[in-house]
Amino acid sequence: MGTKNNVTEFVLFGLFQSREMQHVCFLVFSLFHVLTVLGNLLVIITINASKTLNAPMYFFLSHLSFADMCYPSATTPKMIADTFVERKTISFNGCMTQLFSAHFFGGTEIFLLTAMAYDRYVAICRPLHYTTIMDRGKRGLLAGASWVAGFLHSILQTLLTVQLPFCGPSEIDNFFCDVHPLLKLACADTYVVGLIVVANSGMISLVSFIVLITSYVVILLNLRSRSSESRRKALSTCGSHIITVLLVLVPPMFMYIRPSTTLAADKLVILFNIVMPPLLNPLIYTLRNNEVTNAMRKLFGVKGTSGEK
Repeated sequence: MGTKNNVTEFVLFGLFQSREMQHVCFLVFSLFHVLTVLGNLLVIITINASKTLNAPMYFFLSHLSFADMCYPSATTPKMIADTFVERKTISFNGCMTQLFSAHFFGGTEIFLLTAMAYDRYVAICRPLHYTTIMDRGKRGLLAGASWVAGFLHSILQTLLTVQLPFCGPSEIDNFFCDVHPLLKLACADTYVVGLIVVANSGMISLVSFIVLITSYVVILLNLRSRSSESRRKALSTCGSHIITVLLVLVPPMFMYIRPSTTLAADKLVILFNIVMPPLLNPLIYTLRNNEVTNAMRKLFGVKGTSGEK
């Protein structure tokens, strides 16, 4: 308890040590980040500007797009900037801020996906009561609860880490400040904290994954009695959601459901989780959705195909 924190900054090893690979990382991830921000911003603008995209699903999608825009922005700009410097450092306060931001937006993303799954369940399994159950107040409550839950998850993660004593060394074999590498650097017994991290991050990911997959299985079973056109439309929507669930939840389960240890593959797994779902979600949710693509065409004054009215 008397150990003081002697660390004022951390040294990040980054993704690669090779200068050539760092130049490649700069080009690739700069492009990915710009596309991520523009793609999700386009979805948000389209949904809010369109008079036809007023269903609860699009309300949740706009929140998901905002979270997807912010989630990589907590870590990727720093990673891109670090490709220009030999010694990659981050202050203690900056490290804790990065840890909080990444888990806040990443956790909120998971809870928003759960809200979207509930919306699809009600729409398909209880269609006659859909407008009553998913009214403006209920969807606002679900979205607000998702952000609050993401905040509570992240603040617990951050408070557990910030109170640990760090005496040195202060080298993190990663491209950003995450909880497992920080626990490894702490000069104290982190066994209990590690268990809480598993319960806080790992179990949230696992339970959310089970709930989401179960809900979509129930939805698919309910589709057997529907017309072929209804099945096609529902399968298209649910297929997009299931792809997103797999992209978002499988990496965190790999990272956080095990004890507090670091593996060689951790950097690539968490990089995939931070970069790819936010980049791909605008494509997943728009390319297979005629309502969104038509709204985008109308927003930019682009005429559709000759078969469209």
